[in-house]
Amino acid sequence: MSDLVTGDAVVLGLRPARLPSRALAILLDLVVYVAGYLLISVGLVLATASMDGAARAAVSVASFVLVLVGVPIAVETMSHGRSLGKLACGLRVVRDDGGPIRFRHAMVRGAFGVFELLMTFGSVACIASLFSERGRRLGDVFAGTLVIRERVPGARVMPVPPPPPWLAGRFGGLDLSAVPDGLWLAIRQYLTRMDQLDPQVGASMAARLADDLVARTGAPPPVGVPAAAFLMAVVHERQSRDAARAFRQRPAPGAAPVAYGQQPAPVVMPAVAAPAVGPVAAPVAPVAPVPVTLPVEPPKATGFAPPA
Repeated sequence: MSDLVTGDAVVLGLRPARLPSRALAILLDLVVYVAGYLLISVGLVLATASMDGAARAAVSVASFVLVLVGVPIAVETMSHGRSLGKLACGLRVVRDDGGPIRFRHAMVRGAFGVFELLMTFGSVACIASLFSERGRRLGDVFAGTLVIRERVPGARVMPVPPPPPWLAGRFGGLDLSAVPDGLWLAIRQYLTRMDQLDPQVGASMAARLADDLVARTGAPPPVGVPAAAFLMAVVHERQSRDAARAFRQRPAPGAAPVAYGQQPAPVVMPAVAAPAVGPVAAPVAPVAPVPVTLPVEPPKATGFAPPA
């Protein structure tokens, strides 16, 4: 992966093409161009049979330059860096900043390609590509271009297991702005592969990741919550916030976020009196509703401690 930074400070994760794929693409292009050059040469020999030797030599040189130099430059310019061989191998020529190439880039690449690919049979291009960090030949260096891979095999994304139902909505007031992307990635990789790990090793990793997450959020560790369940609940909370932000969902008016580590307060609905039938009696004072308080179990332990 090559981290190219554009002028707008955007990091482009591009995969530079290496020597085997580039050599195969160039070989396919040369087969097509040489076959076309031979066909054109046969036609020119028949058409210039009545000319003298100097004229036939001039026509041969012109056809060589046109077919083996001019045609590749025109193809790369019009296709924005995708010749027939590169299209078959899933490659593309781009600028150093990731943008499409123009005529001047293709012209410099084609001019150096005569020396690198044709005159030296590709030996100079192979040596330059092997010593280059991003697999570039001399034409790419002087033209400011890079050959990248467009077709990359997609990785199988494993879903994150859902948290226990009794943890849903418990971490709604947790501040997740200070958690870096690297920690999120490590937590996600652990949760997707926790069933494949040894139980003791997995518990130790969960405790370490949970401690790092608590240190980043600045909140005390939850009481009586296993480390793995805590990680699931926090990742689920972040996904819920991202989905709400993406779909522009807003909380109901007057609704306050649930504090970290607390249960939401019970909602008490006012009693509605049924309509009176018959003679109207004396007004009766309304009875205040009595909130129902659920018993709360005492905490068992604090923090995340790995198994001994």
